[in-house]
Amino acid sequence: MIVTSTEFKINLGKYLDLVDREEIIITRNGKRVAKLVEAGDKSDLIKALKGVLPVDASMENAKEERLARK
Repeated sequence: MIVTSTEFKINLGKYLDLVDREEIIITRNGKRVAKLVEAGDKSDLIKALKGVLPVDASMENAKEERLARK
């Protein structure tokens, strides 16, 4: 479902009830700015990261890399 940011803001409760059945795409000035998905659904995140993260990725490696940038 696609809704404007104004519509989303006015009817937040309605869209929180609907999100367990379908994702909500929020637009501003006709452009997509956000996607609201069910909290328990991490499959899209996992699919998005597949092939992007190195095989040896870990929290420790990420922390070291982030600190090295400072």
